[in-house]
Amino acid sequence: MRCACSVRKVRAAPEGSCKVKDREPGADASDAGVSGDGPSRHSAGRSQKGRQAAARPVNGHGQGDAAQHKAKTRKRRKRRRGRKVFARDGAQPAAAGGQAETASPPAQLKPNTAPGPAPKPAPRPDQAELARRVPTAELPVFAALDLGTNNCRLLVAVPGRPGQFRVIDAFSRIVRLGEGLSASGRLGQPAMDRAVEALKVCSDKLRNRKIRQARLIATEACRTAANGAEFIDRVEREAGLKLEIIDRQTEARLAVSGCGSLVERDTDGVVLFDIGGGSSEIALIDVSRHRSPRLANHIVSWTSLPVGVVSLAERFGGRTVTREIFAAMVEDVAARLRAFDGRNRLSHIVSSPKFHLLGTSGTVTTLAGVHLELDRYDRRRVDGLWMDGSSVDRMVEKVLGWDFQQRVANPCIGADRADLVLAGCAILEAIRAVWPSERLRVADRGLREGILSELMADDGVWRRNWRNGQQR
Repeated sequence: MRCACSVRKVRAAPEGSCKVKDREPGADASDAGVSGDGPSRHSAGRSQKGRQAAARPVNGHGQGDAAQHKAKTRKRRKRRRGRKVFARDGAQPAAAGGQAETASPPAQLKPNTAPGPAPKPAPRPDQAELARRVPTAELPVFAALDLGTNNCRLLVAVPGRPGQFRVIDAFSRIVRLGEGLSASGRLGQPAMDRAVEALKVCSDKLRNRKIRQARLIATEACRTAANGAEFIDRVEREAGLKLEIIDRQTEARLAVSGCGSLVERDTDGVVLFDIGGGSSEIALIDVSRHRSPRLANHIVSWTSLPVGVVSLAERFGGRTVTREIFAAMVEDVAARLRAFDGRNRLSHIVSSPKFHLLGTSGTVTTLAGVHLELDRYDRRRVDGLWMDGSSVDRMVEKVLGWDFQQRVANPCIGADRADLVLAGCAILEAIRAVWPSERLRVADRGLREGILSELMADDGVWRRNWRNGQQR
């Protein structure tokens, strides 16, 4: 392991990080910081070099002792904790007797104070840098939990620069709460057990932090299940969390709020869609005239389709999907979209190059990972990725051509999504048919980010000034 030593400031490494013998107490200061080969190679030649320096004539150009000192300074390479450390600039000149300059022990090295050109003033840090300087314990902490039909997700974050935040804890687990819901109309016992166990983990994470504000939501599965309210009561008893079942309009608004930063300033219109496990939210956003800080204020029409990847796969099958079955799934979703009265509210800008689709769901992030040929899913590469229409076509065709085991083998799909991904692709294809666009932006974010954005904005943390890392 290579240690992080510095010329300007040497920091003691943690115990066991380097196997370099420490300097013995009382050692000669001139040898401090040299690798442990013993003093013999220095002491033998030191007096001889001193005599040579005294015998050497001094000319009028400042050579002689000064030249000898310069040569010594140039040769003084020290080895400390596994790496070379060079003598610092501006070291004090040798004494009159020709004695070699001494160095302080490494633990006591101080910044260079020799005269020199005045340093340039450091640039003033921006608000994000100031926020990073504040210890996390001093920043207000916000939390958002989203219990969906397929996933249980938690984010814990502190505010950063206006409109942004820094995640300090997160949790995500596929629980399939809505498994069997479309057939029975009720949440199954194994599904509820899985969800409660995941929520207990979330509860522990929240209990260990001082949370200023939190919002814990449940969506389609709890919204439509006949025993949804009973399950919410069980969660409060066993996990200590009081979940809020939100309506579909709120779900659509939160999805938009979570993706606001991915809609660029020169955009005129966006169709944002969130393909969930039990429902799919679609919001039409018009920012062609003006734009306010909250993107959700520009929703001109929205709908929530009572169909998602879990419910669609349960009705049509997810393991073995022929092209005929896939076409039937697309038509099922398309018929629901044709019944959406507000679908044409962006007709005046759909053909504009400043219009695009914005997808926030496991379906689009999975396709993005397949498109990038990732060996392992990487959110940093996927979130915000642009895909053109032909790339989306190729990815859908590729996944449709795979059998179940090939989908399982893909690292961006895996066993958890192998029976759901084609249902998601069918919903995506129906959306693309209604709002054709050559540009699709991928968002690995959604309801949790929307909750955090709204909580922080309502609390006013971004309106406060930051100076020297402290709130004013």
